[in-house]
Amino acid sequence: MSVQPSSLRGRPVVALCGGVGGAKLALGLERLIGADLTVIVNTGDDFEHLGLHVSPDIDTVLYTLGGLSDIERGWGRADETWNFMESLGGLGGETWFRLGDRDLAMHVERTRALRAGMSLTDFTTAMARRLGIASRILPMSDDRVETTVMTADGPLPFQRYFVGLQCAPVVKRLEFKNAEHAAASDQVLAALNNPNLAAVIVCPSNPYLSVDPILAVLDIWNALERVTAPIVAVSPLIGGQAVKGPTAKIMAELGVPADSVAIARHYRFIDGLIIDETDRGDAGKMDMPVHVTSTWMRSLEDRDRLAADCLEFAERLATADRRKVT
Repeated sequence: MSVQPSSLRGRPVVALCGGVGGAKLALGLERLIGADLTVIVNTGDDFEHLGLHVSPDIDTVLYTLGGLSDIERGWGRADETWNFMESLGGLGGETWFRLGDRDLAMHVERTRALRAGMSLTDFTTAMARRLGIASRILPMSDDRVETTVMTADGPLPFQRYFVGLQCAPVVKRLEFKNAEHAAASDQVLAALNNPNLAAVIVCPSNPYLSVDPILAVLDIWNALERVTAPIVAVSPLIGGQAVKGPTAKIMAELGVPADSVAIARHYRFIDGLIIDETDRGDAGKMDMPVHVTSTWMRSLEDRDRLAADCLEFAERLATADRRKVT
């Protein structure tokens, strides 16, 4: 396992995270700094399905950091079975969004807890503790924020677009319903406002579908503007393509070049960007510090190494900032 930079040791770090790609880096960070990490997770893709409250990105992070995730699929639980879905299909029920038998337990328990008055934050915290996760995992808000994909075929709820239609419709824009009224939890604001904060790391999640809903919560955006610690993002693109997901497709449909320069422009609040070695030629085109490394996380060692790179880059940016001040 990589060694944490000495100047950051014992200081808190916040990660902004979506699902699969973000969870990989979150795992590396959790292995490196444990309880010093707070992961703020997108809930714009939460929805009610079959009467259950489903939080796909939160569950991906919980399962990944809790050692329960399916490594091959990248989502859901390992050793999953599908008896429930098969029986549901036999009864003529909806099967377009598949819930595994093991995964169902989380959705049932979450729905029961929320209906009993527990907040999504408290439930997620309790599940992380039960799964033995040292880091704090926090939903971006306890209020509902719904990502709506405005397509050439009309508006679509996120999961209908992403899962039901496999991201096929052409994207015109994205809307985050109720984001302007949603409040960040006290725990999220405490993490971002911590005067000892060492860094904020934007994980390589889809900027449009996974990170933008977090930034749409005004409390979080305002808190990020007050952060004095370095804010570092990891580009989700390698050679103009996403490792997984429709990032490049969406960028093309929005008329945005699928490259690291466009990612840097999109994340106008960051202090530095980490890009893959394949995109080294983009480094000189950006008006911000850039760190070039391998961002492809195939193995557990890759996750640890990229997490260490993020912290070391943040440390260099902080040191450079202090030199400017003095």
